[in-house]
Amino acid sequence: MGDVVNLNRARKAKRREAASTAAAINRAAFGRTSHEKQAAADAAALAERALDGARRDP
Repeated sequence: MGDVVNLNRARKAKRREAASTAAAINRAAFGRTSHEKQAAADAAALAERALDGARRDP
């Protein structure tokens, strides 16, 4: 026979796990300082300029 499972505990554990993963995603997306955000934007702009500079004219 299988083990007896308390459904309330299982639901709460599942909800806790979902909240934990959502918090980790939010920390990664919104947990950066303004200097880190500016550095990432500068790096993206530099890469875009380098790509545009290497483009050939048709």
